[in-house]
Amino acid sequence: MNRKTYQIDAQSLEQAHTLFESGDIDRIEVGTVAGLCAIHRALFGGLYDFAGKVRTLNIAKGNFRFANALYLNEALAAIERMPEATYEQIIAKYVEMNIAHPFMEGNGRATRIWLDMILKKRLGQVVDWQQVDKDAYLQAMERSPINDLELRVLLQPALTDRVNDREVIFKGITRSYYYEGYEQ
Repeated sequence: MNRKTYQIDAQSLEQAHTLFESGDIDRIEVGTVAGLCAIHRALFGGLYDFAGKVRTLNIAKGNFRFANALYLNEALAAIERMPEATYEQIIAKYVEMNIAHPFMEGNGRATRIWLDMILKKRLGQVVDWQQVDKDAYLQAMERSPINDLELRVLLQPALTDRVNDREVIFKGITRSYYYEGYEQ
């Protein structure tokens, strides 16, 4: 990781903590594209000029191409309409949002917070990310477009009802940044 990326991640992590400490997270629409954009803007505002803006360019990671920018807005609208009443439905919606990858950078960090907010509102639980192994998670996410069972099985034991526990939230955010290669 280069120095500039490290500085951006450190500042973004600080902004993520502020999002929760300020209570602003509780004013964000849950399960919507607008809500995800608001989370992304809170994390990356002032760091990237595209913070909170849906991408207009195609992107890929390794051999996987994310949703084509030409059809991205329609895909996001369809994802937003997906049901989120059960754990299985919420994970399916999360997987589809990951496949869409609506931002040029910072999708994983923003979308994990988005996932936790859906879980909190619908099920009264969040993922205790400290309980989720980085490699197992990344592998499950890589395979999730084909079948999300592995991801569901991996995350379910890490669910906790400690939805307002500062330690669970802040250690989870820090862990989320670790998944992307940032280490304090």
